[in-house]
Amino acid sequence: MATADTAERPVWKLALLTVPTIVFVGILMGAISNSGFENGWYAALEKPGFQPPSWAFGVVWTILYALMGIALAMILARPSSGRRNSALLLFFVQLALNFSWSPLFFGARMIDVALVVLVVMLALAIATTVRFFSIRQVAGILLIPYLAWLCLATALNYETGRLNPGADSAPLGLTGA
Repeated sequence: MATADTAERPVWKLALLTVPTIVFVGILMGAISNSGFENGWYAALEKPGFQPPSWAFGVVWTILYALMGIALAMILARPSSGRRNSALLLFFVQLALNFSWSPLFFGARMIDVALVVLVVMLALAIATTVRFFSIRQVAGILLIPYLAWLCLATALNYETGRLNPGADSAPLGLTGA
């Protein structure tokens, strides 16, 4: 008979908590920081030519947060182990960085600092994906669209800084602003 520490818990029960929590906090952080085209500072900036339409961001982030929540539930469902715990630590650190990005970029108008956060977040998200994949392949696969979007977000962040010299409230000289 399996003990509570060695038995796998039902993924769907965990996903009922993880998915709405991650989606809600993501939406909350965007709302708190006045993210998107409703932000007057951001609306006035020159945008990169490859930027998706404004409506796509809310749709894509909701889907990505849901996929992240399902992947997290799959890992949480596994019995406790050192690999699982390190995967969860990576996930939560990159998620905290994810939630900090909108307040830094849109709220504080720190384009270069937000870029640094994105690069670190991307590196941690890659490590998380690899670790999730080694524990449960589907969980790792569910994070691949997130990695692709983070690559796009990094390019958008960089180009926005490059195209708008003087718009950064705390320039680090990374984008030439």
